[in-house]
Amino acid sequence: MTPDSASGLLARMRSIIGKPGRPAPMEGSDRAFPVLVGTIISLRTRDAVTRKVSVKVLSEAPDPHTMASMDRGRLEELLRPAGFYRQKAGQLKAISSILLRDFEGRVPGSLDELLELPGVGRKTANFVLGMVFGIPSICVDVHVHRISNRLGLVETRSPEETEAGLQGIFPEEEWTGINHTMVRFGQNICRPVRPLCHECPFMGECPSSAVEKA
Repeated sequence: MTPDSASGLLARMRSIIGKPGRPAPMEGSDRAFPVLVGTIISLRTRDAVTRKVSVKVLSEAPDPHTMASMDRGRLEELLRPAGFYRQKAGQLKAISSILLRDFEGRVPGSLDELLELPGVGRKTANFVLGMVFGIPSICVDVHVHRISNRLGLVETRSPEETEAGLQGIFPEEEWTGINHTMVRFGQNICRPVRPLCHECPFMGECPSSAVEKA
């Protein structure tokens, strides 16, 4: 697949899901902490719950200093609706302390440094790099991993392998938008169970379509 045809594939997805648009990096590194907090909260949590909980947490702890000094019980109370609230509270407080100690209270803008933070994996790190710092990165979640394999773009077992495979297919300028597009496509068309193959623009060429329709 050529870079042009890969970009065309994303365009076809956007045409069927209402064209969510290409995400633009948020201005200013001060946005990195709220984005990082929201991403930690989002793990294994529905989007609607993530948004509500993130607003409440960040209203009381909008920066690393406030988060690090916040009462652990209060933070757990705010995080409870998002699930795994004790684990997430511990991660957020530990991250905040590390940012204050090692990075002058700022979220680092490199992959290696982000991956050293508690609870931050490649998915979270890539999301922060792309959305805050404007660094081309592919955030591979369950939707991106599933759709990429169903369409035959890659044949991989892990998100890390999927990320590497997609980097070799798509031009860098599309990397950050891949997650934005495939998540919507995965939620509305290429669903984990009972995908809507009859509404999919790739039905005639997707190697998985016959299996999924059966």
